Amino acid sequence: QVRLVESGGGLVQPGGSLRLSCAASGFALDNYAISWFRQAPGKEREGVSCISDSDSSTYYTDSVKGRFTISRSNAQNTVYLQMNNLKAEDTAVYYCAADRDCTNYRFGIVAHRDYPSWGQGTQVTVSS
Repeated sequence: QVRLVESGGGLVQPGGSLRLSCAASGFALDNYAISWFRQAPGKEREGVSCISDSDSSTYYTDSVKGRFTISRSNAQNTVYLQMNNLKAEDTAVYYCAADRDCTNYRFGIVAHRDYPSWGQGTQVTVSS
């Protein structure tokens, strides 16, 4: 069974850090690009970051550049999203999704149907 499972979310104060994990089971993650998305209440889903399968090229939305870092461990079959200097506007449910490459992410495609596999999401709340 092909699954993606996110973890690492929680409650953190502004300026704090969290590391999200996206663990794959049932398939080898190194054959896929992995994107992170987030959706806050009442807002549309937005792409946060993507790491390619081939050369591990990385892409970030402007609002997280310099604060978030995406990485992958093929040995752990896991992709990570290190989030530093968190802000209240980062509060959302974070999802990871697998795809052949980062093309859909780079074109701003966020629909569930356009990605072969999604995780269930992990809540990130930034609040004092």
